[in-house]
Amino acid sequence: MNDTDRATCAALAGLLRAAGVLALWGFALSAIAALVLALTLRSLPTTPSMAFGAVAILGVLERYFAFRLRLDQALFDDLARGTIATLEALDQALARLGLRADDASSAARPLADRAQGTRQLLQRHAIVVACQSAMFLLALMTQDLT
Repeated sequence: MNDTDRATCAALAGLLRAAGVLALWGFALSAIAALVLALTLRSLPTTPSMAFGAVAILGVLERYFAFRLRLDQALFDDLARGTIATLEALDQALARLGLRADDASSAARPLADRAQGTRQLLQRHAIVVACQSAMFLLALMTQDLT
């Protein structure tokens, strides 16, 4: 890896660190929705309870994306620092852990493809958190506050 590749990895790791705020927001929405459901399910009208339920269910998907992004952040950070020397070494380590297919025919993906895949994962995570936020807002707006 050259200096440009390491800079790309460092920038992407920084972006993923900054996007940790999304993961925190998604987790908070899930936790609040689950708490509301646990404490007031019987007294909630149908629409808010379904919306809070959707927030909690989307929270499972959000947690998966957050986990994957956290792993990618650590890996790109290690690539930037030189802790992981090459993409081939990374692929071998992931294959040993069962996180990547251990095929001799599977060629090493270029760094640009990996960065694009991570950005797409980040976009999907943001979409899930936006859906959680919309459902949470729907639940609050349809609450009977009397």
